[in-house]
Amino acid sequence: MRYSIVLHKDPGSDYGVTVPDLPGCFTSGETVKDALTQAVEAIECYLEGLLLDSEPIPTPKNIAFHQNDPDYADGVWETVSVDLSALNR
Repeated sequence: MRYSIVLHKDPGSDYGVTVPDLPGCFTSGETVKDALTQAVEAIECYLEGLLLDSEPIPTPKNIAFHQNDPDYADGVWETVSVDLSALNR
């Protein structure tokens, strides 16, 4: 599954990552590469929690769906792949 993420960075800080399709799912990394790796881990943890609670996994929306949201106006968009088969069910 591919999730859209938005990267944001303030001067003197790490790269922050928000996952718009998963409310409250966010992380950070010192570099862009690290932030992308941390994003996959955060999404996996979030989805594992949903599975443990027998909640449905939200269907990810594409970047175009979120781009006009003012909360993400200053961010840089990426997508990351998450392998659902690797999650504990």
